[in-house]
Order: sequence, then C-alpha cells, then structure tokens
Amino acid sequence: MTIMANNQQADTAGAIPLGMLCGAGAGALWGLVFLAPELARPFTPLQVAVGRYLAYGLLSVIMIAPRWKNLKRSITKKDWEALFWLSLCGNIIYYVMLSQAVQKGGIALSSLVIGFLPVTVTIIGSKDKGAVSFLALLPSLLFCLAGALCITWQAFDAPQAGSHSVSGFFCALVALVLWTAYAVGNSRCLVRLHALSVHDWNLLTGIVTGAQALLLSPVALLSGPLNYDAGTLGRFVAVSCAVAVVASIFGNALWNRMSRLVPLTMTGQMILFETFFALIYGFLWESRWPRPLEVVAFVCITLSVLTCVSVHHKHAARGRRAVDGLMENGV
Repeated sequence: MTIMANNQQADTAGAIPLGMLCGAGAGALWGLVFLAPELARPFTPLQVAVGRYLAYGLLSVIMIAPRWKNLKRSITKKDWEALFWLSLCGNIIYYVMLSQAVQKGGIALSSLVIGFLPVTVTIIGSKDKGAVSFLALLPSLLFCLAGALCITWQAFDAPQAGSHSVSGFFCALVALVLWTAYAVGNSRCLVRLHALSVHDWNLLTGIVTGAQALLLSPVALLSGPLNYDAGTLGRFVAVSCAVAVVASIFGNALWNRMSRLVPLTMTGQMILFETFFALIYGFLWESRWPRPLEVVAFVCITLSVLTCVSVHHKHAARGRRAVDGLMENGV
C-alpha cells in the first residue's frame, strides 16, 4: 500500500507541468466569460446564463449523439445525480451571480473575488489523504488572503465605490461559494470515474445544464423587456454561442483534463489563471490601467500560485525519494 501511494506521488510530479498548461489554457478561455455580461448588457443575468447554456446543451447533444447508445450504459444513477447538482450550482446559478457581479461591480472586481477560490478549495483539499499539509500551504494562502483584503478594501472604501460596487461584491462572493462547491465536487467525481472520459463528462454536463436552462427559459424571458431590435438579439445569440464553444466546450475540457493531473489542493490554485486573463480582458475592455490596489492584489495572487506550485513539487520529490529508497531496499 505504501509503495502504491508513493508511486502515485511520483506520477503526480510528472503530471503537474502538463496539468498547469491545461489549467492556463482553461483560464485563458474562461476569462472570456467575464466579458459576456458586458457584451450582452441589455439582457438580464438570467437571460445571459440561459442563453449561454442553451447553446452549450445543444452543442453537447450534437457532439455526443453518435456515441450515445454505447455511452449511456456506462452512466450510473449516482453520475446523473452528480451531474444535476454540478450543473445547477457550478453553471446555472453560478453564472447568474457572476453576470450580476460583472454588471454591478465590473470585471476587475468580479474576477478578483473569484480569485479567492484557492483559499476555500485548498483548505478542503488539505484534508485529503496524502495531500500537502495545511501548514505547508500557509504561505500560499496568506498571499491569497492579502490579495483578498486589497480587493475588499477597494470594493468598500475606494472613492469610486458605491452601492452597485458593494452589491456586485456580494454577488461575486455567492458565485465564489458556488464555484468552490463545483471545483471540489467535479474534481472528486473525475477521480472516481473510469468508464467515462473527461470529454464525455464535459458533454454530459452540457446536456444536463442545457436541460436546466430550457426549463428556466420562460422565467428568463419574463425577467427583462422583450422589445430588443434584431441587431441586439443577433449580438446576444452570437455571444451565447461563442461563450458556449470557447468556454464551456474547450475550456471545460482543459479543466477536466487538469483535474485528473493535479491534486485537489492545487486545483484551486489553477483557477487563478482565469483571474489573470479576466483582468487583462477587463482592462482592455474598459480602456484603462489597473488601479494600485488591483496591482497589489494581482501580485499577491501570483505569488500565491508560485508558492503553491513550489510546495507541491517538493512534496512530489519527497515521494519519489521514498519510492527510490523502498526499491533499493527491495521492498
């Protein structure tokens, strides 16, 4: 049993670089979802979420249809239950709250709040068997918390802060809680799955999310005015389809791949790539330079990622040395 555990640690060491690349790719694609509520600003957050996930669901049905007969035998009742809750919390409700946060508090504020995810996921993941200890992760968490304090200060006390900023901040906090539940739940589902590939799991998530979005369509239609012109509606459809393809199909595929390559305590850190790219996209969209507190927050979050990666490499190196020692002793 000891040899198996240490072999897993050694395998993790080799998987970490590839996992980081997948995490960075997912972050670059997911960062675009923060722009969608701005591009579709005349529409309500619920309409934005439903539009995105209807497109995601339709694409998933088309892509999975040729393999459905063989695939459905591999899906258990437990898998369907997990897909339902992951889709509801990590997609529908999460994106409604995120869209609300972006429209009220701005892209930078929303992305930095979501950047707190490593703190919550790392605390949960540090309790897993064989995980990096909480004490070893403390420097990384302290850097992340320092960044959190910077953005919280800006939301409440900066001259430009107002009731909309504070409201956006709290919407982003709710989105953070939902994203934490999704990140932990999805990562653990992927670990136990053997009959399904990460790509199929992503498409199944899209089908379930699309079904939920379809049920919510009447509510979404009534959540805002319906007198949009053809140009506005066309832009909304284009944004919904683009986000579905770029973020939900390709972004989720990269994230699911990463979730199988790195430990849960590191999964949370990888979401900071989304923060990084979302900030860049946000500053370009708003045609401005980052404010001092935003710079400090971003630096703290970056240091949090680097220290976390360093700790995991050291942890994996100790595992390799332990494996080598056991092999030398003929165990």
